[in-house]
Amino acid sequence: MSNIARLILDSQCALGEGPIWHAGRQQLFFFDINEQTLFAVTAEGEIADQWLFNETVAAAAVVDDDTLVLATEFGLKGFQISTGGLAPIIAIEADNAATRTNDSRVHPSGGFWVGTMDKSKEEAPIGAVYHYRDGTLTTLKSGIAIPNATCFSPDGRTAYWTDTPTKKIMKVATDPATGLPIGEWELFADVSEGRGYPDGAVVDSEGYLWNAKWGGSCVVRHAPDGSIDRIVEVPVSQVTCPAFGGKDLKTMFITTANKNMSAEQLAAEKVAGGLFAIDVDVAGQPEAIITL
Repeated sequence: MSNIARLILDSQCALGEGPIWHAGRQQLFFFDINEQTLFAVTAEGEIADQWLFNETVAAAAVVDDDTLVLATEFGLKGFQISTGGLAPIIAIEADNAATRTNDSRVHPSGGFWVGTMDKSKEEAPIGAVYHYRDGTLTTLKSGIAIPNATCFSPDGRTAYWTDTPTKKIMKVATDPATGLPIGEWELFADVSEGRGYPDGAVVDSEGYLWNAKWGGSCVVRHAPDGSIDRIVEVPVSQVTCPAFGGKDLKTMFITTANKNMSAEQLAAEKVAGGLFAIDVDVAGQPEAIITL
């Protein structure tokens, strides 16, 4: 079995991020955060639709076959896929012009973990992590630089997360019924000696965590004890987030970015910012449905 991901869409994203597989539509949704764009593509990488917004959009949660919840620059908004319509749900840092949303994911309980960060090049530690469920917004963390790797164990009892510059992936016990933390945060994996920085992550059906490495040209599969199980190579350096999809959830899709790359780097990595995929021998988890 190959350990090298293949290009399926030369999307040239400045900051490809937030991929999720919508089982009901059999489509992958992902974002170009910097270009305020949402894509819907088939399992083969063909663009089925795309939308341009007038605000930053970074992540999505599934409601039903025609509705998503988008984590936008100003908060959570309902998005009707068929019409492109947006409807406010709840504000998140809407009065803070310095921040935007970033990596976010739905817990098996339906609770939506939403990260925010400094949208300037300084990436100062002014972000936070929130939990939204059934109309209630709770602050989980503050003083965050770049929230990433938000993902959950299949039983909903463990959450994983990183503040990317720390190069440490953390974990915490969570209430499987609500997705709220019920324990103290502890170290899951110190990746400071590895390749690149920890970016987006997802947990497969066996409870192993797959973490994209920004600047590291790979996705690393970590065992439940944090050790490295395998490495998937990606032929570009800025790897941002993996997602499982396809009919059997055994295709791993991988978003990438080409922002801040020099002319020399762009010449060497002509498909940076593309969408990649690789067939794996373990299924992912279906995306959880958000509880509004």
